[in-house]
Amino acid sequence: MDKSKLNNFFHSLFPIQKEIVEKITETFCDFTLDKNTILLDKDTISTKTYFLEKGYMRSYILNEDNEEITTNIYYAPCFVNDFLSFFKKQPTKETYQTITECSFWQTNLENVQKNFHSIPEFREFSRLLFVINYSKLNDRVIEMASKKAETRYINLLKQQPHIFQNVPLKIIASYLGITDSSLSRIRKEISKI
Repeated sequence: MDKSKLNNFFHSLFPIQKEIVEKITETFCDFTLDKNTILLDKDTISTKTYFLEKGYMRSYILNEDNEEITTNIYYAPCFVNDFLSFFKKQPTKETYQTITECSFWQTNLENVQKNFHSIPEFREFSRLLFVINYSKLNDRVIEMASKKAETRYINLLKQQPHIFQNVPLKIIASYLGITDSSLSRIRKEISKI
């Protein structure tokens, strides 16, 4: 079990000694899921936290017309979870599903809490992770409210071009808050420029 990508992720946010990272990740177990597999279903309680080592995932909800609306696209390396469900033991509001085949590391709440209480560096890492995730979510809310669909598309294309090679356009359209046909039109217009 090679935990180098998991361990490197901890080192990527701020300097932590190698031995401390190994202590944090010693309880993590690896597993894989095929594409289009549910990792965490709506209305269930998340009992594990997941590190996505390889692959692409999304979270989505069903709107009033029973259409899937993609709320987030995740790509490795990152932590994926409904953190409110995980920490507060409340049902999830979203479904988390793989888009490609994915490799994960997982651990449970008991291990996370133990690390919180015994490893100051883990508390600092977790604080930074929450700040980064909050910042991304806040930026997305502001962009969805203030930018036109074309601008949102161009920004995603510039900032994360790999998403377009790994994620179906139907999911990207939903994530951008537009229909498939609108995305098709935008792509056509931009290709002419």
